[in-house]
Amino acid sequence: MGELVRVETEQAVATIRLNRPPMNALSDALVAELAEAAVTVSADRAVRAVVLSGGERLFAAGADIAEMSGASYVQMTARSHGLQDALIAVARIPKPVIAAVTGYALGGGLELALCADFRVLGEGARVGQPEILLGLIPGAGGTQRLPRLIGPARAKDLIFTGRFVAAAEALAIGLADKVVPDGEVYQAACAMAATYTGGPAIAIAAAKQAIDLGLDTDLESGLEYERASFAGLFATEDAQAGLRSFLENGPGKATFSGQ
Repeated sequence: MGELVRVETEQAVATIRLNRPPMNALSDALVAELAEAAVTVSADRAVRAVVLSGGERLFAAGADIAEMSGASYVQMTARSHGLQDALIAVARIPKPVIAAVTGYALGGGLELALCADFRVLGEGARVGQPEILLGLIPGAGGTQRLPRLIGPARAKDLIFTGRFVAAAEALAIGLADKVVPDGEVYQAACAMAATYTGGPAIAIAAAKQAIDLGLDTDLESGLEYERASFAGLFATEDAQAGLRSFLENGPGKATFSGQ
């Protein structure tokens, strides 16, 4: 894929791996490769689930401060669009996405993890939105995705103080979905991803889109989108196979082709 973001696929699980040591700072070049990686795994029908990883020691420490320092309003307007667009592309991957968070996920690093459907943290992981300590606010989804996930009051506490959150607290407030020993984070994320690879890919994509769109609209509109998606799935081979298998063999025994 590139030097700064690599895509590795094994048994229907693709790993999008940040590769900019020592801190995986989100430079303009890395962000561009991240967007390309998201498009690539989205289009690859052989990929059924995705893991976001920064490596064994650290997920991502945030934006590249050296690139931002001294930047003008005009320059940051363009850069912020690029970062937002890349993270939106990750959030819209039509497959289950699991963030494997080791070490630190701060600022833009946490905002990237928030684009995943699930987050697996190592016991020693620390996450946070410390932009306020620079006289700034999160600029790539922190003020939007974080309160939708953990509630507005908790999100405001994290954003107003810029404090780092330990893995145990992240799990307690719903920012993490699972906490495992530091050396087992990537394996646990891959194991979680593998649980979705045998499912009906089109239906999973439809469910993800319905949930995500529904969070951003009123209940009536969300219900109508759900109804239309539900009906539309009857045109897929997977739905027909699932219904037929249920009648013949009972629930949970269908084999899906992704068609």
